[in-house]
Amino acid sequence: MNDNAASKPQLLTRRQELLLALAVAVVTANAYYIHPIIADVADGFGVSNARIGIVPALNQLALAIGILLLLPLGDRYSNRKLTIWFTAGQCAGLSIMTLAPGFALFTVGSTLLGFFTIAPYLLPAYASRRVTPERLGYVTATLTAGVLFGILVARVGAGVVAEYFGWRSVYWIATIAMLAMAVALPRIMPNTEVQAPKESQQPYLALVLSVFPLLKSHKEIMLSGAIQAIGFGQFIALWLALALHLTSSEMGYGTDVVGYLAGFAALSVLTTPRLGQWSDRIGPRRARLALAVIQMAGTALLFPFGESIWLLMIPILITSTVGPAIDVCTRMTFLSQEPALRTRLTTIYIVIMFIGGGAGSVFGTAVYDAYGWSGTAIAVLASCATLTALSAIGLRIYGSGAPKRIPA
Repeated sequence: MNDNAASKPQLLTRRQELLLALAVAVVTANAYYIHPIIADVADGFGVSNARIGIVPALNQLALAIGILLLLPLGDRYSNRKLTIWFTAGQCAGLSIMTLAPGFALFTVGSTLLGFFTIAPYLLPAYASRRVTPERLGYVTATLTAGVLFGILVARVGAGVVAEYFGWRSVYWIATIAMLAMAVALPRIMPNTEVQAPKESQQPYLALVLSVFPLLKSHKEIMLSGAIQAIGFGQFIALWLALALHLTSSEMGYGTDVVGYLAGFAALSVLTTPRLGQWSDRIGPRRARLALAVIQMAGTALLFPFGESIWLLMIPILITSTVGPAIDVCTRMTFLSQEPALRTRLTTIYIVIMFIGGGAGSVFGTAVYDAYGWSGTAIAVLASCATLTALSAIGLRIYGSGAPKRIPA
């Protein structure tokens, strides 16, 4: 039996949507605890700023591999059961990181954690089959808001906890939270499963390989993935560099201040669902281009405002609000496709996205180590310009994507 049915399952209630968003928040947070405390972790293990970038880089690349190998199973097997099993894998990875005596084992734990971080990407496809088409943007944005809330709690909480109790305390708390979620998930996800469509009943290897023909039949997914890879990569690069910049001897702030600055993401928890509704009305590709232009204007301020934490709040606020909404618009371009394809299209999208995240992890720490904040700001602005150009190409080729209105 499977919850990915051709027939219509019971629609989610508002309470169920919010609980799923909370679940997404908890399982997403694990990859982001290191952002504000990366300098402390480097000092704790006695490694350089450039070398510590290996930890988030391998985490992101392992996530891409895990999604390629594991996420397609969501088109054949119960999303509910897969989510529970993958959450248990995350618990194992976090436990290794928490107890690791050295840098190598800590990196292994982080990599294992990344490989099993599949639940945040199963759940949007799961929810998309349980909402009406006119609410797809809103519900997708609600789950994205859960991602943002998880990132917010991770980055703000990690900075404050590490400043007063040490960075390892952060991972003790994270491990306990994940164990609690592993117990709660069976009760959060509705157990409504029906027979899977025949096209999903194929051997595992065939199911994984079935992702690749979609690259030819659904060409836009490559463009969508590239746009999000650039956006996610620059997000990772910016925040890792920002943590190193603010805690440097020139700026002199603690990790708690990095966490407080990350608190600006709280606004996006409120704005992202509303921007999702807006994109429902005008079309996701038109909305994405408009948001990309705003994001580029915000990142242009990173260089001139880089020496003042108060002025840095302006571009950070802009990018923290607009970036997640670009992700929502981009997801809408393929989550409106046939239900039997959505998990595999999500697989392609997320794999490309996390390859970008892995590159951004190495790129962000290496560029900052070599060229300082000015080099980081220029590099992020260049990536934003590329993202905007690709968004314009997407609008030109595929249209706005606005829904057709049926006369009453």
